[in-house]
Amino acid sequence: MIITFADKKLKKYANDNSLAVRKMGAKRARLYQQRLEDMADSESFADLEYLPGRFHQLKENRKEQWACDLDHPNRLIFEPAEKPVPTDEHGKQVLIEIKTVEIIEITDYNN
Repeated sequence: MIITFADKKLKKYANDNSLAVRKMGAKRARLYQQRLEDMADSESFADLEYLPGRFHQLKENRKEQWACDLDHPNRLIFEPAEKPVPTDEHGKQVLIEIKTVEIIEITDYNN
């Protein structure tokens, strides 16, 4: 998949490992890099459910977004970058047609 970034800092961390380690800590930086590599190696959103990191679609006011685990309780938040997002006749996202992801933030969305 193609990866884009809504947050300039997260783009910098993706491209500069030493900066990521300094700002995020070694564990989170390592997991962040791994999740990005896994997404980049995927064909579409349909492949995400098979990756390590518990990739999942969020609910309620974040239902257009997805998340995966980093270091507890932090999650990497992202969403399809295609606009409009491909959907079926029931409004459900057609995951196999979503081939670009936008990285939004790292957060603990449960707080």
